[in-house]
Amino acid sequence: MWCADSGRRRVIARTIPIAVLAMGVALTLFAQKAGKSPSITSLQKDGIPALFQPAVAEWQFLESSTSPPTESACYAAGVRCFTPFAMQNAYNISPLYSQGFTGKGKTIAVIDSFGSATIANDLRVFSSAFGLPHLCGEAGVSCAPGMPTFTILEIQGSPPPSPPPPNNGTGQENHNLWALEVSLDVEWAHAIAPEANIILVTTPTAEILGVQGFPQMMNAVQYVVDNHLADVISMSLGAGEGTFSGTASLLQLRQAFIRAQTNHVTVLASSGDGGTSNALKVPTKNPGLIPYPSVGWPASDPLVTAVGGTRLCMDATTGLMVDNTSPPSVCGTNAGVRERGWPFSGGGYSILFSRPAFQTTLPPGSSYVGSSVGAPGPNSNMRGVPDVAFQASSGTGPLVYMTEPGTKTSGTGCGGANPCSAGWYVVGGTSCSAPQWAGLIAIADQIAGGDLGYINPALYEIAADPTKYAADFFDVTIGNNRTTSIPGYSASKGWDAVTGLGTPNAANLLPDLAQAASGH
Repeated sequence: MWCADSGRRRVIARTIPIAVLAMGVALTLFAQKAGKSPSITSLQKDGIPALFQPAVAEWQFLESSTSPPTESACYAAGVRCFTPFAMQNAYNISPLYSQGFTGKGKTIAVIDSFGSATIANDLRVFSSAFGLPHLCGEAGVSCAPGMPTFTILEIQGSPPPSPPPPNNGTGQENHNLWALEVSLDVEWAHAIAPEANIILVTTPTAEILGVQGFPQMMNAVQYVVDNHLADVISMSLGAGEGTFSGTASLLQLRQAFIRAQTNHVTVLASSGDGGTSNALKVPTKNPGLIPYPSVGWPASDPLVTAVGGTRLCMDATTGLMVDNTSPPSVCGTNAGVRERGWPFSGGGYSILFSRPAFQTTLPPGSSYVGSSVGAPGPNSNMRGVPDVAFQASSGTGPLVYMTEPGTKTSGTGCGGANPCSAGWYVVGGTSCSAPQWAGLIAIADQIAGGDLGYINPALYEIAADPTKYAADFFDVTIGNNRTTSIPGYSASKGWDAVTGLGTPNAANLLPDLAQAASGH
């Protein structure tokens, strides 16, 4: 993912999980522009990917203790850190837990390259730290009948867990950075749907190995779908549409999504961490930008629910009220505003997919344009991205625990590897957004008593009703996703190409979604 917050230094990292599509890592390395705080590492430089690496868009190491950092420690680092409790309250999920809706009986699959040798232990520490139910499969946890499970599925085998030494390459083999992505995806899907089963689905190559890397990822998705191993799939990966030769080149790859629709499996993807800027085909050290506002695939696929990003300016201890005074300073610019569009939220219009029927009717005030300035045809009435949004800024980010060993070379220190510390991080990118939405859909599936599957028509049907839209979504109306010289889009009332329909008021949205999607 990419990061772009409170003036931090930028770097490129894989997005997602964080979504991997983006201008920062054009092939699914959404790297974001970090803010000015030199302690935050991000994955891009001056809005252009400088080094391709896997995983999160932005991260900052905080503490090595198994106990999470206090909020005061986070403030001292220039960020606010959200715990599961605060995040659940901020999006009004907690009332559903009191009704017994926790995702129980449902399964979330997260798709990631390489995996993590320490994730079973890291998930246990995360669950213990925040009082979450333990999953059978966490290290050192005794299993009991009916207990939710955590499993790892290595569809095509896995590489050795020890990361290779850093070099001057593209960073594709930075296993420790991919491990941070894994921790983010698994821990925060669990944080939102605490009693759902989770499957970590790994592939032996990074999807960032140019467009050629996608078959392994899509084969993994199709294996999960064909065997109905999961009810919801979260992908933090992607590549700029301009890296493909055209729609025909995607037809075989998107068979997995066609099968998912048939088998009632919901597929979500982070929209990217480069705003409207995506890199040309990778791997390469210094890729150019696609020369027009662009979006990434698979988020742009109409069969996928694309998840964009916001800055969440709520109280990080309780999640219950707007806080425009605590760090970072970006929350102080709009008094009383709970959320604003994250500057690096991937969004815009497809050049491969026409406007789907579900986007025909949008809420009043929506700023749908349907075309990208300077893009090749077709370039009129095209699919808009994203569909929805969730918190993505590392300045107002979730806490993640990761102990994958850092890459070492001879001598002291980390030999240039980043991250290379074991403990607690605060992270950012739309890779945060997709797995948390996956948790929400697992809860909605439980409410419905069955799998909702393809949810896009139902989401827009709800939003077309002014009363339901006002109750079910937090409409994000501030922000712009221009990150380079490539033009960006501004958030607006209704749907926009930064935050889609907005973020979820879960206690209202999920029951309505369960009802609407069941009718499709």
